Amino acid sequence: MTAAQDWLAEAARALDVPDDAVPDDVRTALLDLTRQVAHGVERKAGPLTCYLIGVAVGRGADPRAAAALLAGLAPDPEEDAR
Repeated sequence: MTAAQDWLAEAARALDVPDDAVPDDVRTALLDLTRQVAHGVERKAGPLTCYLIGVAVGRGADPRAAAALLAGLAPDPEEDAR
């Protein structure tokens, strides 16, 4: 297990959330979105954006759809570099 996997498992236990609460595809979408927002908007906006997705998911939103929606809104730093 990586340090990140160890941390997420520990955090999930502490929050009484199942270890598999963040499937691999959702984890990838969130990490990609965090990177896009951190580099395209501002670094501290990345994790806060993921928090907003968590709030939306708590209200019934699909995490994949929420991540895709915000990825479409956020500037793409790779496009800006071209």
